[in-house]
Amino acid sequence: MPELPEVETIRRFLSLGQGERPAILGRKLQSVEVFWERSIAYPDSALFVKQIKGQVIQEISRRAKYLVFRLSDRWLLIHLRMSGDLSVRHDSQARDPYDRVVFNLDCSLYLAFNDTRKFGKVWLVDDPELVLAGLGPEPFDPQLTEADFFARLQAYRRQLKPLLLDQSFLAGLGNIYTDEALHLARLHPLMRSDQLSMEQSQQLLESIRQVLMLGIESQGASIDWVYRGGEFQNHFRVYQRTGQPCPTCGTGIFKVTIGQRGTHFCPTCQIKPEL
Repeated sequence: MPELPEVETIRRFLSLGQGERPAILGRKLQSVEVFWERSIAYPDSALFVKQIKGQVIQEISRRAKYLVFRLSDRWLLIHLRMSGDLSVRHDSQARDPYDRVVFNLDCSLYLAFNDTRKFGKVWLVDDPELVLAGLGPEPFDPQLTEADFFARLQAYRRQLKPLLLDQSFLAGLGNIYTDEALHLARLHPLMRSDQLSMEQSQQLLESIRQVLMLGIESQGASIDWVYRGGEFQNHFRVYQRTGQPCPTCGTGIFKVTIGQRGTHFCPTCQIKPEL
């Protein structure tokens, strides 16, 4: 699933453009083609097509794993889920069989929401908080201080891996960057959040920000989904490296299942806590 760095990379491409990929800020949405109606979460697809016609893209931002488009008088939100991607193409380029929603622009371009597994969702709303209200703080939010993060950890008695994946606790982390951050912080994924010391909490927050920043600088990770172009997979410390040596101590990386999610860690650097 595309996580915060992958979604942020897509946002930057759409906003700023890069190479042959043109930016779409300021473009008018001439029409929309919906090829998979279940991709439209709100409103129904007929009203969605009607209301979005003629809207101008004024700003593209990101909240957690959501792409947020501020239009003339509405908000377009897209969550890529497991396999979604957004790409800008010229009108002369053929539609892809996995394009679920296509936004035709006023500049001989179209924006394609491509989603192999059909889990991605699109909303058109008057207020983005109707969709985003339940999200926790962003990892880079300056208001998320070390003291605040420690207090949030202490408020729960949950294992670190599932808690960090909980978008209402901290917005944007997924499987990859959680495993990477826990290894960098030398914390076992089964450690309970209220067991962390202030020093460990500070190290965890710093590690989360460090791996996310490296992920953004690397334009995300390209592995087993439709998202392409990133290089963070070349910097993995533990994720998908089962049996390979830990970059810190050389011990073979373990993989276990925690909360129905594959979890990678070093049994030497990340000591299993007394539960």
